[in-house]
Amino acid sequence: MITAAVCGCGSRGLFAYSTYARLHPDRLKIVAGADIRPERLQMLREMYGVPEEMCFSSDDEMLSVPKLSDAMIISTQDRRHVYDAMKALDLGYDLILEKPMSPELSDILALQKKAHETGRTVVVCHVLRYTPFYSAMKEILDAGEIGRVVTIDATENVGYYHFAHSFVRGNWRRVDETSPMILAKCCHDMDYLRWLAGSPCVSLSSYGGLSVFRKEAAVPGAGTRCTADCPEEVRARCPYDAEKIYITGSRGFQKNGDSWPQNVVVSEPTEEKLEKALKEGPYGRCVYACDNDVYDHQTVLMQFENGIEATFTTSAFSEAIYRTIKITGTEGELYGNLEKNRITVKRFGEEVKNVDLSVKKGEFEGHGGGDAGLAEDFIRVLSGEKEALTSIDASVDSHVMALAAQASAENGGERILLSDFVHKAVRE
Repeated sequence: MITAAVCGCGSRGLFAYSTYARLHPDRLKIVAGADIRPERLQMLREMYGVPEEMCFSSDDEMLSVPKLSDAMIISTQDRRHVYDAMKALDLGYDLILEKPMSPELSDILALQKKAHETGRTVVVCHVLRYTPFYSAMKEILDAGEIGRVVTIDATENVGYYHFAHSFVRGNWRRVDETSPMILAKCCHDMDYLRWLAGSPCVSLSSYGGLSVFRKEAAVPGAGTRCTADCPEEVRARCPYDAEKIYITGSRGFQKNGDSWPQNVVVSEPTEEKLEKALKEGPYGRCVYACDNDVYDHQTVLMQFENGIEATFTTSAFSEAIYRTIKITGTEGELYGNLEKNRITVKRFGEEVKNVDLSVKKGEFEGHGGGDAGLAEDFIRVLSGEKEALTSIDASVDSHVMALAAQASAENGGERILLSDFVHKAVRE
């Protein structure tokens, strides 16, 4: 039995990796937690049976007492991750650390050094490499089914409503408060690309920007809040209307109950609580009248040490949330759609092979089964049953790729050598 404390009881802390404890109570037990919101601590007590004396009103309070459990799940805001992780490592915890580690490369490198010094396990939540989808793809490539890999072309379609929720109205809307979108949302895409390539990235360039979610792009006649001062005729044709997204629309409370994203807007959602939150809180703001500055689209061109070239594109502007990938090799090509959990392998001159992967539907299906896969792997590693699938060093590489991509985009697509990028950070 592995015991764990939850540092930050938001959506990821309560409903992602901790869920493993509810499904496998013989393998993991949540014994403590911290959050600044009393209602979230109440949910922690109710969901996981954590006693009141083991619930703390802040990360600092919990990390000021001796070690409470074998492991800690750190799911605070981006700019607290390294701060909390360094303290937790000093106390002797093994860590599940929500991505991104930090938007500051110097902090990332300091955490890497601390992890090596303490010898503790630090698993950064790059969940995609734990999915059945990318795991099967890795096996296909390593078996040489399409020959030597030449190019990789990957896309992440964020979903218009997801982007509006998280990156325009929500917690990840501003670089100075959290991280650039290519880091916050896509560092695990950088991770699986490096993993599939089987080689470090040596250089990259990138283009991107904020093209839509800004005041200059506002719909004529729009108000500043959807349910307060925006005319009905404007709201009727606006896909970003907050009432549609959170209450009345196909993904809202009336059809999907208290699931994400409703349970981020308010704890234990009801229609009345949501209506009040949209009138008064950040999630009811017009998407053209927020204080956001993260990019709403970006493309990265990468060259890996073994000669593989890859492109990655992320965009807010899709109906659904899904990832696709095309890989070309010297003897065939491969196509994949994560949300359909289907991989198509086309060897030159041979019949097409389709690989359909089943992911159990239910409360632990996040990221195509990657959330469950990461939690399972972490428990097995701490129990001495297997070696870790990833390392702090591999996670640092993906963060360097994302931060370098942002720097490139901010400088007109400048080509960046990653070794120079890291050396500059070390010197500074």
